[in-house]
Amino acid sequence: MRLFSLDILRGATVIGMIVVNSAAAVHYGAHAAVAPLLLHANWDGLTLADLVFPGFLTMVGVAIPFSLRREVSAGARGRILARAARLVLLGFLLSNLHVFAQFAAGPWRLFGVLQRIGLVYAAAALLYLAAGPRARLALAAVLLLGYWPLAALPPLDGGTTDLWVRGDNFIASVDRLLLGAHRYVAGPQGYDPEGLLGTLPAIAQALIGVAIGERLRRGAGARDLAVAGAAMLAVGAGWGRLFPIVKDIWSSPFVLVTSGLVALALALLHAAVDRAADGAPAPPRGAATPFTDFGTNAIAAYTLHQLTAPVVTWDLLLVPFRATRAAFGDPLAALLPIALYLLLLWYAMAWLRRRDWVVRI
Repeated sequence: MRLFSLDILRGATVIGMIVVNSAAAVHYGAHAAVAPLLLHANWDGLTLADLVFPGFLTMVGVAIPFSLRREVSAGARGRILARAARLVLLGFLLSNLHVFAQFAAGPWRLFGVLQRIGLVYAAAALLYLAAGPRARLALAAVLLLGYWPLAALPPLDGGTTDLWVRGDNFIASVDRLLLGAHRYVAGPQGYDPEGLLGTLPAIAQALIGVAIGERLRRGAGARDLAVAGAAMLAVGAGWGRLFPIVKDIWSSPFVLVTSGLVALALALLHAAVDRAADGAPAPPRGAATPFTDFGTNAIAAYTLHQLTAPVVTWDLLLVPFRATRAAFGDPLAALLPIALYLLLLWYAMAWLRRRDWVVRI
C-alpha cells in the first residue's frame, strides 16, 4: 500500500524547508525584509518556518509502518542502524561544509537536521519492531510529560530558569556544557536547536507519526485522523500557556501542536488523493507533481539544496529582486529569487522522476 498523500505532504515540507532556508539567506545575505512568517520565531511562538522540520519528522514516523514489517529478522535492525548512521554522517558533512572549505571559518557543528532525522528514525523504527502500539504511545507520553520538569531544572552552568527567555533553561545548558563552542547558537545563553536533550521529544513526535501510519494502514478514514489532529492541536495549544511552544528546545506543546497540524493536513490529502472511487488510487498529476517529485526524493532534494544554497544570493538570481523591490516591496520581491532557485531544484527532481530514480541512503 502506498500513500500518495504522504508523498505530497512530505514534498511540501521539503519545499517549505528550501523556501525557509532561502528566505533566511536572502534576508541576511541581500538585506531583504522577507515576510516574517518565513523566518523562525526568535524563541516562543510559531511561524510557518517552524512547521517544516517537525512536519517532516512526523512523516518519518508515518512512513515506518508502510516500509517495515513487524515480523522481521535481526538483520533488519542492523539495516535500520546502518541507515541512521549514514544519515548522521551525511548530516555532519553538510553541517560543516564551511569548515571543510576553510578551517578558520569557525568551530565545527556536531548536530543538525539530518543528524536528528537519523537518530529519531533509528529510535522510532526499532521501537516499532520491539513494542506494541500502546507501549509506544505510553512511551511518547512519558517523554513529553517528563520533558517539562526536565526543562525547568536549574541550568547546569548557573543562572535562573525562565522557559520564556531564550536559552535560560536546563536543556540549553546541557548543550553549552557538553558541546561548548560546537553548538549552533553562540553566547552565554547559547544552545543547539537540534541538540542533545531535544532529541527526546523529537522521538515522541516520530512515535505519534508511527501511530498515525498504523491507523492509516488499518484503513482509518480521514475523519478519524482529523479528530486526532484537532485533539493534539487543542491540548498542545492549552499546554503552551504553561510550557511555551518553542522549536529550539522542541518543547512538548510544540510537538503536539505541530503533530496535530500535520495530522489535519494529512487527513485532507488522504480524503482527496488516497480514496479513489475504484479503490485503486493513481499517482497524482498536474499541480501535485512538484510535491511528489520532492517527496519521493526528499533526501536527494535536501542534500542538493545544502550543496547549492549560496545560489539563491547570486547576483544573477537577485536581478529580479532588485528590479522590483521598489514597486512590490521587499517581502514580495524577495520571493522571486527564491522561486527561481526552487525551479532549478525542481528541474533536478523531475529529471530523477522521469528516469524512475529514487536516491536512497
